[in-house]
Amino acid sequence: MRAAVATGANLPLTLDDLDLPHPAAGEVLVKVTACGVCYSDLSLLRGHYPFARFPVVPGHEITGVVTAVGEGVTFPEVGTAVGGQFLYDSCGHCDYCVRGDQILCPRKRVTGVVADGGYAEYVLLKAGFVTPLPDGLDPVAAAPLMCAGLTAFNGLRQAGTTANSRVAVVGLGGVGALAVRYAVAMGASVAVIGRSRRGEDQAKALGADLFVATADSDPADALKAWGGADVVLNAAPSTEAAAATLGGIAPDGTLLLLGYGPEPLTLPTQPMILNRLHVAASPSGSPHDLRDALAFSAAHDILPEVTPITLDQAPGVLDAMADGSAHGRSVITFA
Repeated sequence: MRAAVATGANLPLTLDDLDLPHPAAGEVLVKVTACGVCYSDLSLLRGHYPFARFPVVPGHEITGVVTAVGEGVTFPEVGTAVGGQFLYDSCGHCDYCVRGDQILCPRKRVTGVVADGGYAEYVLLKAGFVTPLPDGLDPVAAAPLMCAGLTAFNGLRQAGTTANSRVAVVGLGGVGALAVRYAVAMGASVAVIGRSRRGEDQAKALGADLFVATADSDPADALKAWGGADVVLNAAPSTEAAAATLGGIAPDGTLLLLGYGPEPLTLPTQPMILNRLHVAASPSGSPHDLRDALAFSAAHDILPEVTPITLDQAPGVLDAMADGSAHGRSVITFA
């Protein structure tokens, strides 16, 4: 089978022909329909994951069809359309696993980082960690929902978003754009914070009530004038961008980090104490979270705009992401 392989940190992807794998007990073999190209894949290639295993096939935004099952697997059956996510598997017996928070398992493994992922025609996945796709959901457009969508949707839930919330989303990339759509569908009022006015039209088209360009105004002042944000969801790859919003968070509000940069998070203590502010972070989600995210996406017709590419084009797309010239979400498709 054709696959793209990461052979080491700071080395380019190589395209190769690998043997077709066979499912062991508890595994399913999935014929890949599509796999999103995620910034986490670029982080793998840049050596940002000290726990990565090389060589490895990247990719964790996977959709496909089960073509074979290993011993003991009764679900999903052969022929089931499924999605594979960032979380490859977990230990299964710690307190986090038994309560359904497998994403917090200290021994969790990550798809496309320590186990082969979806930059290949076929992928082996754990039966308990794939999620059936809702009927009618386009498997190509839905591929980024397995990570970007799950991260945005679950992050909003973890932050306590309700129909009465005022939600500010920092950054309009893959996660941020979906977060705006999910928050609007949840009934929240939404503000978007960007560096320039370039994203204003997109933000308003997605349903945002307010757009704040940090080049023109202080984001904390703008949010305070808006009435204060109950939730600030940082989807930008910058910790400083998140910290700059603190003064605009309403009492008892939450600053949630989904995106971050290499710099540490530094916040003034007194306003946090006086206003009972919360700071949290959220890493993707567990299998039950992905089921909920996909069901919500299908019910509200929320899918990202994607550009289908071939496997051979994936290295070029990652290069464009690295130099900042990439636009939109690219999804590898297989005939």
